[in-house]
Amino acid sequence: MVVLGLILMALGAIAIVAALFTAHGTVELLGTDISATAMFFVGLGAGLAILWGFGFSKWGTKRTLRQRRESKRLGELSEKLEQREAEQRDGDADRDDRSV
Repeated sequence: MVVLGLILMALGAIAIVAALFTAHGTVELLGTDISATAMFFVGLGAGLAILWGFGFSKWGTKRTLRQRRESKRLGELSEKLEQREAEQRDGDADRDDRSV
């Protein structure tokens, strides 16, 4: 999702820059003549793409951080369980040795 967000932001930024630097006298976007209304909708779409890009990036980052935290916590719990099981095996082995 982070990559999709970054791609959307880049496309929106490219559209805005292209609209600013290619419009001379007549409304022209990347070599294509368009009406002022169409130019407005291009700008609107570019703005939405940037906002969605930020949103996807934020959501993806939160999701990744949450998964990392859960994975770290699961690893810690797994280590504790392995230690506890090792202690139990050692305790059981000691009891078996004493009973003989």
